[in-house]
Parts: sequence; structure tokens; C-alpha cells
Amino acid sequence: MSTHIANRTRVLTLIGTIITQFALGSVYTWSLFNAQLADKLSEPVSRVAFSFGILSLALAVASSMAGKMQERFSVRKVTIGAGILLGASLLLTAHATNLILLYVFAGFLIGFADGTGYLMTLSNCVKWFPERKGLISACAIGAYGLGSLGFKFINMYLLEHNGLESTFDVWGVIAMVMVIIGGLMMKDAPKQEISAVEAAEGVRDYSLAESMKCPQFWMLALVFLTVCMSGLYVIGVAKDIGQSYVHLSVEVAASAVAIIAVANLGGRLVLGVLSDKMARTNVIAIALAVCLLGVCALLFAHLNMMVFYFAVACIAFSFGGTITVFPSLVSDFFGLNNLTKNYGVIYLGFGIGSFIGSIVASVFGGFIATFYLMFALLVVSLVIALTIKLPNGESDAQLVANN
Repeated sequence: MSTHIANRTRVLTLIGTIITQFALGSVYTWSLFNAQLADKLSEPVSRVAFSFGILSLALAVASSMAGKMQERFSVRKVTIGAGILLGASLLLTAHATNLILLYVFAGFLIGFADGTGYLMTLSNCVKWFPERKGLISACAIGAYGLGSLGFKFINMYLLEHNGLESTFDVWGVIAMVMVIIGGLMMKDAPKQEISAVEAAEGVRDYSLAESMKCPQFWMLALVFLTVCMSGLYVIGVAKDIGQSYVHLSVEVAASAVAIIAVANLGGRLVLGVLSDKMARTNVIAIALAVCLLGVCALLFAHLNMMVFYFAVACIAFSFGGTITVFPSLVSDFFGLNNLTKNYGVIYLGFGIGSFIGSIVASVFGGFIATFYLMFALLVVSLVIALTIKLPNGESDAQLVANN
């Protein structure tokens, strides 16, 4: 493939990935629908909201399987299939008549469609730009985050003017068309060849089975689970923390949602770009330190509105930055060619982490137990980030210096 054609192909793949990620990010508007779905099904909001927990878990599981599907069918075909399934699932959700159907359509199917497209298209795009992995991750994952913001306004408008079922129908069609268009623009990234310099330094591609035999794989998995548990738990209940724990008014507590959105996006952009300039383990250490600062504020500071905003901003910044940098970090440790599979298994921590925080809070009766668990795991993860070596015994900083 000539350089001109290769550049055109990878730019088109990047644009297609951004369009796809924007549409896939729309699932994070789910909280807009809980109250109306609860009224329609005559069920408590808490039971209806559980569908999003199923969605998060299905998303993580599908992400871990997407690499195999891409190998068999190509990124284009799998992305188009994910788009069709996402649209169909949203149309089916519009007509769910009981909780079980809601859990199947809105939880399992939407989550599976979203996860299939999310990690595979992100990893494929990163492989096209090995020299700009952090920046490309920031563009793709930033689009995913902006999708939740953009579709928030679209879905709020539709809910206000068209009603619940029509909103799901229109949302389904828009998201499906965007993912299909994005998929048509993508091509599978070429297999990355390891240079003579990298080979001499011991850099190589690890299969999933080989990666899972390395202690570094499980260390990175623990770090990822820690940040996801902290971020997803606090983002999910920020308003409730503000009201019940900090004793703020509903309006002041609800403003945390906007602060989280800005900090989350800021983390993706700042740490994503920074990860192309310095060792990615150091970038993750910065993210963990910022998150630890936020958790310490919630646990040990005298709480008021500004301290609460500062704490949730720190945690959201860290979460956004970590999920942006992690695909590139995993490729540094285990190679680019099997990134979708290797990161796919680590990404299960996203779904598991979202459950652990809520389970600990419900078993031990409140936020404080989860905050202490977050504190302990963040300390352990920070030590890992500062001391972890590549599987060949080199440090991440040495890899950056050599390149």
C-alpha cells in the first residue's frame, strides 16, 4: 500500500471511529429514561435502573470477545453488525412490557452491541497510528464521552416533544445510521512489524495466553479495576453523595453532574496527549494520585460544596484519563497486534468494578465503606504504577527514552 493511500485509509478510519464512538456513547444518557420507564412498567426506579448495571457488564464482556469477531469477519462487518444490533435493541426497548424484557433488550442486547463496537474500533484505530497512540485514544474516547453529552440534549428534546417510545425509536435509528456510516469508513489496521531495535530490546507481541501468564497483566488489571470502580461509583451516585453525605441542596448536588462531565473530558484530553510525551506508567501514577486526592477529600476533609466539587472533579478527571491511556499502556506492555484481545480481558474490570462499589455500599450500609475500599486500592495501585516493569524487565520510562 502506498504512503498516500495508507494515510488516506487511516484518516478515514479515524473519522469513522469518531462517528461510531459518538453514537455508542449515547447509552450513557440512560438515567434520563429511568423515571418514565418506571411509570410505564409500574416498577420502582431502582429495579428499572438495574438494567444499566446489566448493560455495563454486557458491554465489558462483549469488549473482551470483539477481537475474535474482528479476526473472523473484519472491523467493518463487525461494526456494521453492532450498529444494526444497537438500533434493533433500542427499538425493542421501546416496546418492552415488563422488567425481564427490559433487562434483556436494554441491558444485555444494548450492552452487547455497544461493547462489541467500542473497544474493537478504538483498538483498531490506535493500531493505525502507532506513533500517536495517546492522542488517537483521546480523540476516540473523547468522542465516546461527547456522545453522551450530545445525545443528552437530543434525547431530552425527544422525550419532551415525542414521548418515551418514539424517543427510543428515533434514538435507535440515529445511532444505527451513525455506526453503520462509521463502519463503512473503517479498514483493518495492518499487522505491526517489530523493528530490529525493538527486537533487540526484547519488545514483542504477546498472545492473550502469554499475557495472562505475566504478573504485569494482573497488576494492570487491578489498577484498571480500581480506577473504574472509583470513577463509576462516584459518577453514578454523585448527586446522592452531595445530598446525603455532604448535606447539600438538591440543586447544588445535581450541579456535580456538569462538573464531572467537564473533568472527565479534561482528563481524557490532558492525560491522553501527555501519554505521548512521557512514560505511560507515570501518567497513570498521576491519574491515581489525583483520584487518591479526591477520595481523601471525601474521607478526611471538612466537607462543604467546594470540597465536594473538588473531590468529584478529581475522581472524574482520573477516570477519564485512565480509560484513555490504558489501551496504549497495554500495547506498550504486550504489543499492538493482540491489543483488542489483551485489553479486552483487562476491560472486564470496567463491568466488575461498576458492581463492586455498589455491592460494598449496600452490604456495609453507605458511601463510607466504599470510599475506604477505594482509598486502600488506590494506594496499592499507585505503588504498582510507580514500580511495574515491562515483561522484558525494562521500565516504561526506559522504553520512551530508547524510542
